[in-house]
Amino acid sequence: MPLVVFFHRDGSLSPIRSWAALALLLAAVANPCGAADAVSSSPQPGFIAGDEKPAGEDMAVEVPGGWMVAYEEMIPGTDVSFTMIPVPGGRFRMGSAATEADRNADEGPQFEVSIEPFWMGRCEVTWAEYKSYMAACELFRASESSGVRKITPENAADAVTAPSTLYDPTMTFTNGEDPLQPAVTMTQFAARQYTKWLSGLTARFYRLPTEAEWEYACRAGTATPWNSGAEPESLEAAAWFADTSDETTHPVGGKEANAFGLHDMHGNAAEWVLDELVTGGYSAQAALPQPVSTAAAAVWPKNLSPRVVRGGAYYDEPAQCRSAARRGSEDIAWKDVDPNLPKSPWWYTEEPALGVGMRLLRPLAVPDLAERRRWGDADIQSIRDDIESRMLEGRGSRGIVDPKLPADLKAEGITN
Repeated sequence: MPLVVFFHRDGSLSPIRSWAALALLLAAVANPCGAADAVSSSPQPGFIAGDEKPAGEDMAVEVPGGWMVAYEEMIPGTDVSFTMIPVPGGRFRMGSAATEADRNADEGPQFEVSIEPFWMGRCEVTWAEYKSYMAACELFRASESSGVRKITPENAADAVTAPSTLYDPTMTFTNGEDPLQPAVTMTQFAARQYTKWLSGLTARFYRLPTEAEWEYACRAGTATPWNSGAEPESLEAAAWFADTSDETTHPVGGKEANAFGLHDMHGNAAEWVLDELVTGGYSAQAALPQPVSTAAAAVWPKNLSPRVVRGGAYYDEPAQCRSAARRGSEDIAWKDVDPNLPKSPWWYTEEPALGVGMRLLRPLAVPDLAERRRWGDADIQSIRDDIESRMLEGRGSRGIVDPKLPADLKAEGITN
């Protein structure tokens, strides 16, 4: 490409070395604040233009046009924030080797994956963060009653579904609801809607990781069973698991981080990823030309369950917390004591789900609007049917979420 130079407000300049970087900057100029109906393509925040590594940013990741750095995101309309960490792109062998102790059949065969750079939550999503989304249920209802921010045929595809009020909070909060404990018991659909809600508020694209992205981030360059080492004893410094947790979740970030700066990738709460758990493990991916792209490695769900959760939980033994270990969801069994019909599309009630939460990912490259919607919305008809039934009964609510939402609600006197 011809030499293109970007001039900063302070008079400094940076050469733009790729068409991708130029496109990002042009998008930022065209849409500096992020439109309500589209996530901005600008990589800001968390991006510093220039050739030289930013001072004081030891974990900075070089990408075309500049550097990805860690950043703090404040959830608009709240005093709650979280930290996103840059993860460099690269290649790795996914799954466990046939010789690895405690290996399960669905963890193989190994295959090579090529990963693009992204930011990932330093910690699991906490109750402080997730309760901000839970509060949207009443806010959406109040907004609908006041006649503001109406859902129309033109904007319905961008509406976010808020979870219904908990039927029995003692189930969800069995292990407590400290603001810094990981949020748990949400379904994968609810986790995806949380990312859609957050993306709308911030005008930045947040989503769940794919299984390949999660394992790459967990391993952080290691090939041992745990990112902390080859022996189960190494896990004690890095994870809350059966031997260390006292049978409960703990405030996030209390154990040692991995080499990428990510905490609790093993133990505490297991974490939702995008993928469905299919028979045959990774046979389909291993049969493709290697390395496989992140998109080709992903298994978009076609069934209600099993869907993959990763990392192990506070009640798991070391073997279930390995970097390659996988657990499949059991949607019906995990809602066994839920008395509602249809059962909640947002919440689980049973013990395994008491340790199932989520972690955010933000890709450097932002997909188009249709693809962003796909990441956030229900993906099979049975979930959509359950949501509609719940809405008709007044259990749950919908709203249009964008950066103007907090100000619009405040102007109407609508508060938490």
